[in-house]
Amino acid sequence: MFARQAFRSAQPLKQGFRKYSTESAPKKANLTPIYVAVGLAGVGAGLYRYSSDSSSVPAAIKLEDRPKVFNGDWVDLKLAEIEILSHNTKRFRFEFDDPEAVSGLPVASALLAKFKPADAEKPVLRPYTPTSDEDTPGYLELVVKAYPGGPMSEHLHSMNVDQRLSLKGPLPKYPWEANKHDHITLIAGGTGITPMYQLARRIFKNPDDRTKVTLVFGNVSEDDILLKKELEDLENTYPQRFRAFYVLDNPPEGWTGGKGYITKDLLKTVMPEPKEENIKIFVCGPPGLYKAISGPKVSPKDQGELTGILKELGYTKEQVFKF
Repeated sequence: MFARQAFRSAQPLKQGFRKYSTESAPKKANLTPIYVAVGLAGVGAGLYRYSSDSSSVPAAIKLEDRPKVFNGDWVDLKLAEIEILSHNTKRFRFEFDDPEAVSGLPVASALLAKFKPADAEKPVLRPYTPTSDEDTPGYLELVVKAYPGGPMSEHLHSMNVDQRLSLKGPLPKYPWEANKHDHITLIAGGTGITPMYQLARRIFKNPDDRTKVTLVFGNVSEDDILLKKELEDLENTYPQRFRAFYVLDNPPEGWTGGKGYITKDLLKTVMPEPKEENIKIFVCGPPGLYKAISGPKVSPKDQGELTGILKELGYTKEQVFKF
């Protein structure tokens, strides 16, 4: 068993292994979303400040009455803003033609992006999970890391404001309902955090959802930790129901979180035990993470057999979902 001090949560260490409480979450007065990119990669906070003038989106329009952008057809959306998050990651904001519309995506689900290179016979298709709220009118956001030789990520990183991207959805993943599980664990690597954040955001947005959430997030370096500000906001707001543990392959000097890879000892320490009722474990990341943690899925409709660390710890195939 690893010493508990070996892992760092987004909260001070003394809170990292705090037992969950049955107390109510903090009042909604403290839940103002902070999606301003203050201090991220030197980008000014003004990038995400918008006018309080809501004349273009009448407040009287109920969510259920707003038009939904995605209904299974391809939609070309204009790129409105680009924010640099790190040396290889950007946040892209795409505007809807109708400023009153919402994406209407169910949780959890993704979108399919498409573009056709000039010298290619077939278009390139890649799935992405938006990081913006599904009920936010007027736009959606994608956080994308550029991978060398990755045709879609390189295309996105070469895009300029006012260019358009073809998107199609929804691509259903895991249907979520409030309190569907008592406790879930999110095991992510790299950009695999995006569906995990989508799920966590939906849980904590709903005051009737009492689900407890544990996140284990592996990355190469500290700069690679995507959405860390948003994750810290969740943990600071819900310290009794959400905790996060970060593991780095190449940690900086003074790093107090996990080092190396996500290990069996770490998961055994921070996850609910297999015998606990109504738990669920979600896994998303690069092929190496799947191989080590859960085994790969065969196809979108076939989760494949459970192998790896989760199998060794005694979890069942029914307790695990691979994004």
